[in-house]
Amino acid sequence: MYIDLVILIVLMFVVVMFFKRFSSFVYFIAIVDIMLRILTFIRNNIGLPDVSHLIAKYIPESILAILAKYTSGVFYTILSWCFVILMIIFESYIIKFFIKKKKV
Repeated sequence: MYIDLVILIVLMFVVVMFFKRFSSFVYFIAIVDIMLRILTFIRNNIGLPDVSHLIAKYIPESILAILAKYTSGVFYTILSWCFVILMIIFESYIIKFFIKKKKV
């Protein structure tokens, strides 16, 4: 029912409480979203129908898919824009990392 949303919220809470840095939260969101998108790609391109059905049944496509499943309207729009802003911040962290690595 709400298990995917509950797991995501609990994991976000654990990351915030354990690491206590905004960058850790951003990295966590990006890692989870990338992992879900990789599993969706595997689901769509794997030749095993049982595994594909298992992934489709129990694993959401992305964080935006979780948000779309449980919210709608203006609240979904606000949450999706917050997600996009987090992804932009993640991209800036990656770009800063590569610029810093190049100077070494």
